[in-house]
Amino acid sequence: MNASANNLPEKLRMTSSGFTLIEMMVTIVVLAIIVSIAAPSMSNQLANQRVKSTTATLANALKEAKAESIIRRQNVTLSYNNTSNPRVITITSSDTSVIANYSYTAQNTIRPLLSTTTVIFEPSKRVTEVRTFTICDNNLNATSRQIVVNKVAKITSQTGGTCT
Repeated sequence: MNASANNLPEKLRMTSSGFTLIEMMVTIVVLAIIVSIAAPSMSNQLANQRVKSTTATLANALKEAKAESIIRRQNVTLSYNNTSNPRVITITSSDTSVIANYSYTAQNTIRPLLSTTTVIFEPSKRVTEVRTFTICDNNLNATSRQIVVNKVAKITSQTGGTCT
């Protein structure tokens, strides 16, 4: 039994030849519409993830600075720089030697509630002043987050804050 295309009637051979150009164009248009609907949502999710990552980095740096001040029995300072490339969070001891550096994404900025960009941890498990930081993204649709360091150096993270 030979079932090759040569033995089929001409009408059947012509109808089973594949996709037409019109079918391919319709498929591409449908895919383009789906991608254009999904793209803004994806960019917002990526921006939110960057904010969460920078928040976690800052919280970890604050916790390390607090621990180092207790271990070293001296004041330890945490500072950050939103203008450097890469953006860096630096922990320094009282003799200004660098203990650690943390980098964070250039699309994010850390904004202090007050104008200072430093936190000084004391070995008595306290900070010199209460600090609130807001982490913002270049994408203004991203949800901003805040980190609060209270007087007894408790570090908390929450959503909120203004980025405008």
